[in-house]
Formats: sequence, structure tokens, C-alpha cells
Amino acid sequence: MMDASTVLMFATGVAVLVFFLVVATALMRIDPLLESIGAEGNSLLAKLRFGLRAIEQETSHLPAAVPRINAGLGAIATGLTGVGVSLGGLAAALQAPPGEADGRRP
Repeated sequence: MMDASTVLMFATGVAVLVFFLVVATALMRIDPLLESIGAEGNSLLAKLRFGLRAIEQETSHLPAAVPRINAGLGAIATGLTGVGVSLGGLAAALQAPPGEADGRRP
């Protein structure tokens, strides 16, 4: 009679073989479908690949330009903060009753 560990070893070997057989069968069934999608030059995958390469080419300059854009936007933000303070003062002056905004009493 066989030892229990020997039986488990053979069962594991059989399970591994069955697993690989199932994977191979699935791949052979999927292959024709994948060939129909992407084998030709005018296929969907070829068009996607062409479009993605075009996007990559058109946006390749962005990593070098982003720091300059960020610096410019930072300067604009600083200027707009000053504008916001000025407009806030103007809004407060416009909402004050007549004579209070300029310090005169009616």
C-alpha cells in the first residue's frame, strides 16, 4: 500500500496537469477570437494602437512645459489675490451707508 503523502503527491500532480490542460484548452479557444480582433492592419486593435501613438506624440512636450505653466499660473494666482482684496474693499465701501465709507457724517 502507498503512504498518504505519496497519494497526496500524485493527486497534486494530476491536479496540476488538469489545470494546465484547462488553461491550454481555454487559450486555444480564445486564440481565433483574438486573431479576428487584431490580426489585420485595419482591425480595432490596430486603430487603437495608431490613436494611442498619436496621442503620445502630441503630448510628449507636456512634461517639459508643465513647470513653466505652473510658475505662470502661480504668478497669476498671486495677482488675483491682490485683486480679490481690492474688490473686497470696494464691495464693503459700496454696501456701507452713505457717508460711512469715506468717514463723513451726514
